[in-house]
Amino acid sequence: MSYWDTLIIAVRALWKNKMRAGLTVLGVVIGIAAVTTMVSIGQSASGLVQGQFEMLGTNVIVVLPGSAQRGGVRQTGIPSLTEQDAKAIGEDCSTVLAASPIVGTAGQVIFGNTNWSPREMQGVGADYLTVRNWNLEAGGFFSKDEISAGAKVCVIGHTLVAKLFQTSNPLEQLIRIKNIPFRVVGVLGKKGANMVGDDQDDIVLMPHTTVRRRMQGSSFGEVHAIMVSAVSSAAMSAATNEIEQLLYERHAIAPGEEADFQVQNTTEIAATLGIITGTLTLMLSAIAAISLVVGGVGIMNIMLVSVTERTREIGIRMAIGARGKDILRQFLIESIVLSSVGGVIGVLLGMAASVSATLLINAVSTGSDWPIIISLPAAGVAMAFAAAVGIFFGYYPARIASRLDPIEALRYE
Repeated sequence: MSYWDTLIIAVRALWKNKMRAGLTVLGVVIGIAAVTTMVSIGQSASGLVQGQFEMLGTNVIVVLPGSAQRGGVRQTGIPSLTEQDAKAIGEDCSTVLAASPIVGTAGQVIFGNTNWSPREMQGVGADYLTVRNWNLEAGGFFSKDEISAGAKVCVIGHTLVAKLFQTSNPLEQLIRIKNIPFRVVGVLGKKGANMVGDDQDDIVLMPHTTVRRRMQGSSFGEVHAIMVSAVSSAAMSAATNEIEQLLYERHAIAPGEEADFQVQNTTEIAATLGIITGTLTLMLSAIAAISLVVGGVGIMNIMLVSVTERTREIGIRMAIGARGKDILRQFLIESIVLSSVGGVIGVLLGMAASVSATLLINAVSTGSDWPIIISLPAAGVAMAFAAAVGIFFGYYPARIASRLDPIEALRYE
């Protein structure tokens, strides 16, 4: 008997008990759908994390002030970085593409009779847009000469345009920040919200010298942070080491002394978060895969019942020439058909569930934009696993059927 004939007989046998076969398949469907959904959502979470770090900038390294002892008390955030540190990093480190000092401030922005308090107000350097991989939608950025002169110029984000200018052109308009007039020279390209819901377009950028001298009244060169872009993702570790070595020398830190700065590699943070999301996805998928085992046990039970019910049929087939391996093949194919049908339905339901879950997350969480990812490799593995379940749990009943004695089987009532 050919495999095609055996398949037709198997399908007919299953079709005679549609309800029982459907309930048996249900366990496999749930297992496959759960695995596909968990893996797809886990990959969406990983994609979201990677996307958010890409929005932060290109191969970004952040240099922050360290901690120091003052009056016997350890304090963090003590000013220890200067604009000269940022300049030296950008010029002397071969693995660094660009560096920008950061000086934070806060206040109201006023235009006409409208005012707004931006989420971010920063004094930055001329290479800030390069570090952040941020384009300008209109106008230009302030030059190094304007930074040296402490010019009263600024670049604003989309939210500021909407809140203060509505439909009018903001370029070359004067706004007031802490009663200081600033000329708008550029508008940043739109970035949207980050993964925690903060509006990245609610921002004002000014020369760091202007913020420090005119808004904070400081004549010193301290900065709150330095943002650095490495020449490539492969050079991130080398850039981190090079920056640390340079700052050790510039700050005259002796071997064994605690540094007054800290260098944070965002790629390593992103990789760590990726490992965490991957581990959680694997754990959830393993839990979901347990239902596949439950479905396999259900297949074994139903096939054992089927062998018992069809004992006389098996005897008749053996009496007219069917061999043991033909009986084994028939029942094994029935088991594989059950698990494969469940696998196909489960994969389709899993894809639909993962898309629906992602859309629901994006709908209820305004601060996130989860990418819709359908894990085709996971679906393929789930299908293969479903077929394996059918073979593994169907072999024992099929083997029992193939070893029945024809005479005893014909006598069975």
